[in-house]
Amino acid sequence: MGTRKIIEIDRDLCDGCGLCTTACAEGALDLDEEGKAVLVRDMYCDGMGVCLDVCPTGALKIVEREGDEYDPEAARAHVTRTRGAEAAAQIHPGPGDSTVPARCSELTQWPIQLHLIAPQAPYFQGADLLIAADCTAFTRGSFHADLLKGRKMVIACPKLDNTESYEDKLTELIASNDLRSLTIARMTVPCCGGLLRLVQRAVERAGVDVPVRTVVIGLDGEIVCDEIVGKETPEGACSTS
Repeated sequence: MGTRKIIEIDRDLCDGCGLCTTACAEGALDLDEEGKAVLVRDMYCDGMGVCLDVCPTGALKIVEREGDEYDPEAARAHVTRTRGAEAAAQIHPGPGDSTVPARCSELTQWPIQLHLIAPQAPYFQGADLLIAADCTAFTRGSFHADLLKGRKMVIACPKLDNTESYEDKLTELIASNDLRSLTIARMTVPCCGGLLRLVQRAVERAGVDVPVRTVVIGLDGEIVCDEIVGKETPEGACSTS
């Protein structure tokens, strides 16, 4: 047993949402009888901190303390028992482990639907933010690799959703989090253009000078337009694609 990085849970801040238990591929976290997150066993925690991004209350942090070394084989066996072999394939390898885990998603936070997200959630602070129309991820096969990787995301449909609260929520999200970048992914169909206008209004109301990258995806999944739209260029080619 030595000193290493490992997860620590603040029970007073934990609201029992359970998002961390599903985010942890190694199954190191679970809810106890009081509905609070707990570390199941030290050896299941790889110390990478993927779970930090999904916690809406900031109850999780990585600390350095004495604990059993991370054991990927024990974690695989644990997840195989509790979640099945497919879930166990996502286990992060340990030092000297040549197994390459399958990566099926670049999503690092939950929820993602604009109606459900909390603008003050800690994982948005200083983030590269992707605002994506619902259909984009289904249309472009490499959506995760091309657009989602390294970003936090919210999704919305400007045509079918009740968008009355969207502008206020986006304004708060943009104004409160010192975003590094803002990317919109939308479809070529006309009804999707409302997403760009919605975000532009929110940026203006937030009083933040952040250029908006707009990526337009065609019905065949190809990117037909990719440009930066800012205060100096409020209407670009992507606004009419």
